[in-house]
Amino acid sequence: MSLYCVENHRTEEQLLRMQDLERRGVCLFCPDGLAEHSGLKPVWRSESWTIAPNDFPYQGTSLHLLLIPSEHVTDLADLSGEARAGFFDALVYAREKYGLDGYGLGVRNGRCELTGGTIRHLHVHLLVGDPATAADSPVRMRFSSAVQR
Repeated sequence: MSLYCVENHRTEEQLLRMQDLERRGVCLFCPDGLAEHSGLKPVWRSESWTIAPNDFPYQGTSLHLLLIPSEHVTDLADLSGEARAGFFDALVYAREKYGLDGYGLGVRNGRCELTGGTIRHLHVHLLVGDPATAADSPVRMRFSSAVQR
């Protein structure tokens, strides 16, 4: 099974990166992959989670962070108890560091062929809409895919 659902890419740059990582068998969100990838600059790390800005932020966001568990799972329900608890440590850190008084969370669980995701490694999107563009450009996150294998 592949590590990426390349058919769900949003930009040409993202597609090329996914194809390269797939060819090399590297999961971008596993600890070794995160260490190798210079584009994702973590702003916080714990034993079970990493927070990094999204290289490909969604249109209409003023902030788009990825909360990434160290465990390679595709569903929140499959995380260990330690990682589940650690999620809230990561969330509190992000809320306090960025002074957030309003934000959204998006997470796709399961097969990326069905959810519109791009990588078979759970990650949580922390999204803050940009008030300057909210009327014309609401933040949209895809939760389905037309391509099913």
